[in-house]
Amino acid sequence: MFSARELLLFSLAALALVLTPGPNMVYCVSRSLTQGPRAGLLSLAGVVLGFIVHLLGTALGLTALLLAVPVAFDALRVLGAVYLLWLAWQTLKPGGAAPFQPRALPPDGPRKLFAMGFMTNLLNPKVAMFYLSFFPQFLHPERGHWLAQCLLLGAIQIAISAAVNGLLVLFAGQAARFLNRSPRWIAAQRWLMGGVLAALALRLLAEKRSPG
Repeated sequence: MFSARELLLFSLAALALVLTPGPNMVYCVSRSLTQGPRAGLLSLAGVVLGFIVHLLGTALGLTALLLAVPVAFDALRVLGAVYLLWLAWQTLKPGGAAPFQPRALPPDGPRKLFAMGFMTNLLNPKVAMFYLSFFPQFLHPERGHWLAQCLLLGAIQIAISAAVNGLLVLFAGQAARFLNRSPRWIAAQRWLMGGVLAALALRLLAEKRSPG
């Protein structure tokens, strides 16, 4: 379905994205700092469920759209690449990335920890936007199985995100101190993410593919 090179490229892009602090990472690490790693992992489990809901909605929606209107494939690719360029600019522009600042949170029970992690991710529209802009860049209409392709890419992205955030949760104290006190790392991850997004978008804009 995908070549090893394609899967590696997708995995590297997903890794670059998850290494940039966002709402999910900030919430899970904050919980770990407040209540310990178990609370952070429970929150992360909710975040993962949110990813799964976003993934299923995106995969089913994209599959239905691309089967009904095949010409939408190229339009989505171009719009997605433009969106990736915009994300790259937001990352690289002066003041485009805020420092990693975990928040002090009141203690919560297991159910609320899971529910809050889930809602933090589910209510983040950027996750759906990312899927809609990112997935079409890697789909191959000539190979068929739209839904299977989307689900495989989503499973890889979720696994990478869960693994990275899980490590940060387990080592929350060290991670927070390092990210807050290392301006070089903050600058490096900004340039890494921005560079990956820009290079990917430009490569895919130059690449010509058409459905069927």
